[in-house]
Amino acid sequence: MLKGFKNFLMRGDVVVVAVGLIVALAFSTLIKAFTDFVINPIITRAQGSRSVGLGWQLGAPGNKPTYLDIGSFISALVYFAVFMAVVYFLIVIPYKAIQARRGVVAFGEPSPAKTCPACLSEDLPIGATKCKYCGTDQPAPGSSTPTP
Repeated sequence: MLKGFKNFLMRGDVVVVAVGLIVALAFSTLIKAFTDFVINPIITRAQGSRSVGLGWQLGAPGNKPTYLDIGSFISALVYFAVFMAVVYFLIVIPYKAIQARRGVVAFGEPSPAKTCPACLSEDLPIGATKCKYCGTDQPAPGSSTPTP
C-alpha cells in the first residue's frame, strides 16, 4: 500500500502539478503586491486628490461597508489578467513543449464535433452514427440526412 502511494507521488504528472501550484502561488503574491501598490494608487489618483478610491458611497458618508469600490474591482481584473498570463507563459507553454518532446499532446486542440439535429447537443464526434444524449440516428459524414 505504501509502495503504491510512493509510486503515485513520484509520477511525473504529480510532481509537475505540485511545482506548478507552488510557482503559481508565488506569482500570485507578487502580482497581488503589484496591483495593491501600483495599480490601486493610480486608479485612486485618477479619481481626484481627495477621493478614497474609484467608486460611490451608497450609504452614510465614511461608512466603508457601503462604499461601492470600482477601483478595487478594476484592480482585481488586472490581477486576474496578469496572473493568467504569467501562468500561461511560464507554466503552460513550457509544459506543452516538454510533453511534445515526450510525444504526448497536452492542452491540444479540441477534436472536431458536430451538432445533433434533434437535441442540438454540440459535442458529438464527427463519425458518430447515434447521438449519445437522445439516441437519434445521425447523418453519415458528408451526408445531410439521417441514416434509417
